[in-house]
Amino acid sequence: MPAEPIDRSDHPLYPLVFIGPMAAGKSKIGRRAARGLGVPFVDTDRLIVAQYGPISEIFAREGEDYFRVIERGIVADALGGQGVVSLGGGAVLDPDTQADLADHTVVYLSVNARAASKRIGGKKRPLLSGGIADWERIFTERRPIYEALSSIHFDTSRRPISSIADDIVTWVRKRS
Repeated sequence: MPAEPIDRSDHPLYPLVFIGPMAAGKSKIGRRAARGLGVPFVDTDRLIVAQYGPISEIFAREGEDYFRVIERGIVADALGGQGVVSLGGGAVLDPDTQADLADHTVVYLSVNARAASKRIGGKKRPLLSGGIADWERIFTERRPIYEALSSIHFDTSRRPISSIADDIVTWVRKRS
């Protein structure tokens, strides 16, 4: 079951924003939740890829600082919508994004290192050249930000994504 939500009932319900570490299931669960709620779904990483090319190539070509600048623009635009928005794991590092999220309903999805390792597999992720040890370090650094911004938290390590998405839909419907 999810952790007890922070009372942010004064915040607008939409966009409903998903945050969390790499491999937590933000895109898959967010897409299912959006479908269950009958609202549009936006994945900011997919928008970046569509406009600028693969994220690993952006990192290799231009570096992380450049990537974070374009990510911030995409995130700011996406937060103007009325559906479900899935952010990349590092999007919350930007102070302007943090300020924006303070006024939104935010679903924090976490995952343990063991489950993340299975999900990441051989995928190209520019910040994970050192494997799961890099993932653990990054998650440890970002966890306080995720927790501070969240309206509700779900651990995705062991439960099916469909069950988690259903729980989120139920939570949202109770709020609306």
